[in-house]
Amino acid sequence: MFLITVNYPNRHDELRISRETTAGVPPKLKKVINGKKLLEFQSLVERVPVPEHVHEMAVDLVRRTRPNSDEAPAWLHKWVQWGSGPRAVQYLIRGSKARAVLHGRYLVGLDDLEAVAEPVLSHRILTNFQAQSEGITSATIIERLLKELRKEKDAERA
Repeated sequence: MFLITVNYPNRHDELRISRETTAGVPPKLKKVINGKKLLEFQSLVERVPVPEHVHEMAVDLVRRTRPNSDEAPAWLHKWVQWGSGPRAVQYLIRGSKARAVLHGRYLVGLDDLEAVAEPVLSHRILTNFQAQSEGITSATIIERLLKELRKEKDAERA
């Protein structure tokens, strides 16, 4: 669902990792939640309402990542070899729902969608050699697509 980049730990944490994982006795894990409660939380997230404009933004964003799509902007063809599929839309919506709940809201907003866009889409957009040689990453492409879509949606509302 997400590609989450984890950087190297700082020196203090790396020392702690070294000590704790080489002592021969693994740390005892504490049960934080049981299976029934986890299923209840998952059900809660699935029931979070998503306004139509958020669904539309998710679909528009994903469709624009596809270089062979009529919706793709002209500049995208230069850098993208392969774009995101329909599962990306599902994960954008599910991730947005989960983020809304984690922030204490029971309605998904565009800010939720924009916040999960990079971890959902970055590994679903395959850049080509030209993009790589120019230092263009999938994150750069996602950021630009979001910026353009925001601008278009704002213009439509005005």
